[in-house]
Amino acid sequence: MGKSRASAMKSKSMPDSIEIDIGIDEKDRAKIADGLARLLADTYALYLKTHNFHWNVEGPMFNTLHQMFMAQYTELWNALDLIAERIRALGYYAPGSYRDFAKLASVPDADGVPVALEMVRELVAGHEAVARTARAAFPAAGKGNDEATLDLLTQRLQVHEKTAWMLRSLLK
Repeated sequence: MGKSRASAMKSKSMPDSIEIDIGIDEKDRAKIADGLARLLADTYALYLKTHNFHWNVEGPMFNTLHQMFMAQYTELWNALDLIAERIRALGYYAPGSYRDFAKLASVPDADGVPVALEMVRELVAGHEAVARTARAAFPAAGKGNDEATLDLLTQRLQVHEKTAWMLRSLLK
């Protein structure tokens, strides 16, 4: 795979004038930041999809879904900052363009404006995808003894698994 995304982002942009000495070696920090960059991209993609669905939902469940989607996209929006700032604390620049997010994200864009229950299905799949992305970042954070990232990943995993469960419950 060559150079990790985080290493490429650092080498392009960050001066090495101040050494980072937080107890995690540079190679481990790069792998952790790469996993977090993927989590950031997935979170942003899911945020955008959820906000889109909030704006465009229709039907008998309008009020319920409109309010639920607002709570979900607000939570996702707040999570973006936490994830990006953790990447920065590790010494890397956070991805922040649509081009970067498109390369890194596993959550697909919505195709048009689906009906309400299809929106719910797509959001279940989106939250499950983000949970998988968070789970995939655990080994690097564990290897680097990066408790701060492990805590962040655990919190994100709990949010996405719980939200997927709540959304799935609407489909019964």
